[in-house]
Amino acid sequence: MTPRRGLAGALGVGLAIGLLAFAIFGPLVNLVLWAFAERWYFPSRIPSEFGFAFWGRVFSPRGGAFAALGTSVWIALLTVALSLAVAVPAGYALARLRLAWRGLILLAFLLPQAVPNLPIYVNIARVFYELGLAGTITGVVLVHASHGLVLAVWIASAAFAAVDPSLEEAARNLGASPLETFRTVTLPLAAPGLMASAIFVFLESLDEFTGTYFVGVPDVTTLPLLMFNASMGGNYQIASITALLLLVPSIAFMLVVERFLKSDVLAMVGR
Repeated sequence: MTPRRGLAGALGVGLAIGLLAFAIFGPLVNLVLWAFAERWYFPSRIPSEFGFAFWGRVFSPRGGAFAALGTSVWIALLTVALSLAVAVPAGYALARLRLAWRGLILLAFLLPQAVPNLPIYVNIARVFYELGLAGTITGVVLVHASHGLVLAVWIASAAFAAVDPSLEEAARNLGASPLETFRTVTLPLAAPGLMASAIFVFLESLDEFTGTYFVGVPDVTTLPLLMFNASMGGNYQIASITALLLLVPSIAFMLVVERFLKSDVLAMVGR
C-alpha cells in the first residue's frame, strides 16, 4: 500500500467517524443548549443568554415534572412486574420444554412490534373506554406491557437457555424437587439476563408516548406527555429539560445492562 493510499484511507475513516459522532452527539448538544438557553433567536447559532430560569419552572409545583416523573416510574415498575410475571414461566418453558410451535410462539410476541402502533392504539383506546380502563394507570400499564413482553420473553428465554441443564440434573439427583431446583439453581443463574430484560422493559415503558397518549390522556400524565405538550406549545427549553430527565436514566441503565447481558445469553436469543 502506497503512503498516499494509506493517508486517503485514514482520512476516509476519520471522516466517517466524525460524521457518525456528529449524527449521535449533534442533537444532544443542541438539546443541552436549549435546556440552558434563556434567550435564543434566529439567526443566532448559539443562545445569547444562558440561565436556570426554565429549570425552576419545570421543577416548580405548577410545572408538574416531579408528579409526571413519579407517574412514569410507577407505571414502568408495574410494567416490569407484569412483564416478568409472564416472561419468567414462559421463558423457562420455551427454553426447557420441547414445544412443537416454539418458533411461532416467539414470533407471536413480536407481533406488537410488527404492526403499525397508531391504529392498534386507537382500537385499544376504544375497547378500554368501554371497559372503564381509559384514563387509568392500569390501562396504561397493560398497553406498555404489550410491548414490554417482547423484550421480556425473548431475553428471558435466552437467559434460561444459557443455563447448563446438567446443573439442574445434578440438583435433582441430590434430591431437590423441580421447584427447589428452579428456585436455587436455575433462577439465580438466569438472574443477570432477567435483570437485563427488566431494565429494557423499564426503559421502554419510561419512554413510551403513543400508547400513553391514546389510553391515559387526560388523567395520566407522564414525562413523555409533558415533553410533547411543551414542544407543541413552543416551549423548547422546557421540552429539552424534560428530554434530559428521560435521557439520564436511559444512559445509566444501559451501562448497567452491559454488565448483566453477557455474550452467552445474547447467543441464545431466538434459539
